[in-house]
Amino acid sequence: MTSIASPAAVAQPSAARNRLVLVVYTAAIFVSALLLFSVQPLFTKMVLPRLGGSPAVWSVAMVFFQALLLAGYAYAHVLTQLRSRVIPVAIHLLLLGFALLSLPLSIAGHWGDPPTSGYAVWLLGLFAASIGLPFFALAANNPLLQAWFVRTGHPSGPDPYFLYASSNIGSFLALLSYPLLIEPIFSLRTQNLIWAGGYGLLIALIAGCGVLLLRSPVTVASLLQNDVTDAPAPRWLLRLRWIFLAAVPSGLLIAVTAHISTDVAAAPLLWVLPLSLYLLTWVLVFQSRPLLPHKWMLALQPLAIAGVVVLLAFGGEQNLALTLGGHQLCFFIIAMACHGELARTRPAAKYLTGFYVALSFGGMVGGLFAGLIAPFTFSWVAEYPILLAFAALCRPGVTERWPQLTRWYWIVLAAIAIALLVPAGMTGKVTTYLEDHRVYVAGAVGVLAALLALLLNGDRWKVFATAALALVLIRAYPADDGRVETVRSFFGVHKIVVTSDGHYHVLMHGTTIHGAQKYLNADGSKVTGRPEPITYYHKDGGIGRAITAIRERKGAPLKVAVIGVGSGTLTCAAEPGEEWKYFEIDQTMVDTASDPKYFSYIKNCAPDFKPVIGDARLTFAKEPDGVYDLIIVDAYSSDAIPIHLATEEAMAIYKAKLAPQGAVVMHVSNRHLELESVVVGIADANDMKSWVYNEDSGRDDEYIFATDVVVSAREEADVGKLASSNKWTETEPTDGERVWTDDYSNILGAVYRRLRDGE
Repeated sequence: MTSIASPAAVAQPSAARNRLVLVVYTAAIFVSALLLFSVQPLFTKMVLPRLGGSPAVWSVAMVFFQALLLAGYAYAHVLTQLRSRVIPVAIHLLLLGFALLSLPLSIAGHWGDPPTSGYAVWLLGLFAASIGLPFFALAANNPLLQAWFVRTGHPSGPDPYFLYASSNIGSFLALLSYPLLIEPIFSLRTQNLIWAGGYGLLIALIAGCGVLLLRSPVTVASLLQNDVTDAPAPRWLLRLRWIFLAAVPSGLLIAVTAHISTDVAAAPLLWVLPLSLYLLTWVLVFQSRPLLPHKWMLALQPLAIAGVVVLLAFGGEQNLALTLGGHQLCFFIIAMACHGELARTRPAAKYLTGFYVALSFGGMVGGLFAGLIAPFTFSWVAEYPILLAFAALCRPGVTERWPQLTRWYWIVLAAIAIALLVPAGMTGKVTTYLEDHRVYVAGAVGVLAALLALLLNGDRWKVFATAALALVLIRAYPADDGRVETVRSFFGVHKIVVTSDGHYHVLMHGTTIHGAQKYLNADGSKVTGRPEPITYYHKDGGIGRAITAIRERKGAPLKVAVIGVGSGTLTCAAEPGEEWKYFEIDQTMVDTASDPKYFSYIKNCAPDFKPVIGDARLTFAKEPDGVYDLIIVDAYSSDAIPIHLATEEAMAIYKAKLAPQGAVVMHVSNRHLELESVVVGIADANDMKSWVYNEDSGRDDEYIFATDVVVSAREEADVGKLASSNKWTETEPTDGERVWTDDYSNILGAVYRRLRDGE
């Protein structure tokens, strides 16, 4: 007797087809994520030369990418609401096809030079006009393909979140491979062509996904939809918590990136490290069997917050491993705890796209706060500690272990706050003690927050308040010795420090000194007369010796171009009758250097000071050729270096502007990057000889520092007696070291050389 199968049985796909569906959808999502996140460092690196290599370029780029990710998720959510299966597939393939026509990537040709203000808005417009369409199309793929996968009738359809892990694996690999493989090997043009080819492959894969969806049995898809119909819709309070849980680590990502890139370089190497960890957390939390259990991460999270408190309390100069490793490890743990909460509370597959919209909206909110709002609101990097404190609120609600003890906690915490904060506005032994032991004081309060969470299972609001107090203490008792004022712009936070004895005013960016001026003599009397250049610009240092040699060689007043103003020290290196012209990208730096209450170099030595504002690669290129006896490039003192000022093309511009016997002086002092060989290489590529100066003055207590300087010229005679000096070494290009160009640079190699040489 022949049996009659039920409709559901007739419609059931075969095991072979299920494997095909899984392979094609996983491959499409993986390739999409690979393209989505490899384009971020690729295109941002293309844009860097337009805005001086500032780390803020990456922060604004992250805001743009997060905003477009939200738009893509919203677009996917709308498409999944359509009952037809044909229309969404057709619309999305059409969108991808139009995006393909805009490749390979390029900066929008009609986009002009940056304005003198409003950089962030200009940059957002540049990104939108240049890569908005292809990125938007990519952004929609993850939720859209997961929703299609649910409708194919695959057995894993009811819980497709494992595909989100696949997506983030692709993203993680894209970012990790960029600084380690792609950037050191391929030029930007080659990277661009490879990316465009990958986009074409992706369209083919998504077309395959569409075909598999359209050929899937309608009855199976209908039954699957019915299975999840009864799943309750997420409450609005839960949706708001999703947004908050996504916003905190997203904002922390930008804050941590800005913090670590300030003292190394605005380069993809340092951008992608925290972003790779951020994506890795998404991979780990959405695994069916997480490698790192969520309860472990919740237990470690308060310790990570305390760890950052201690790192921030140390302040000052830290080694590279501590700066990169410590902050990123703590960030990883905090992000794991936040994203683990999102994975734990994820909804049924029916509400998948809405869940992703909430996540992307939270990511955009966090990015907007850290990347755009905070830099215009605070004069210092306040967003990092603020978001760190908010991370404590990402913990789940708990029942306190010993409520009879914790109910008194608010009174105890208030007493601690009063005892520790009141002395901050006073003088005396208590204040001095707290200042001298700031690391222990702030660290102890941070550890108290961790103990409250771990031992007493304390309420998250109490943990938040304790962590916030620890972070306020860091601000109340700063690491800098003396009075501090901060000035913030798109290009970073600058500190003006008046030493505790009042003898020096010091200009700092991150932990790097950019200039200083002596105001009081050893006996306490005021310094009078023309200020003496100190720090890297002392007459006996590399820059001072180079200026003297070129001046003596010419035997007449010099015509000099200086890229970078700093504290205005070099204005006092000029002699009467000489013509010195300055180029600076940051107006706030000019305002600070010109303010006599901070520094008086400009007031005393260049009262008619009128620098050219804008990126030097753009503004200096407009100068007439063959007029400058000396070009001083002073933009490389340890923190975020503008890479585009140290390329073969940049040196070609400098050479073109030199007078027949002129020379280029490049200040390349840097704790983390070896740049002497880079400059020698780009000079040699332009048929120029180079001499390197590297000497420690041994006078750090007088704010006269060691300097690394490279002088490049067409002929040996152009640098005068410098060529025969035993303090200068004529240097040839390093064999096998690739010359940096606008199309290629290798920050990782520069870091390795510095570590290898043990400097």
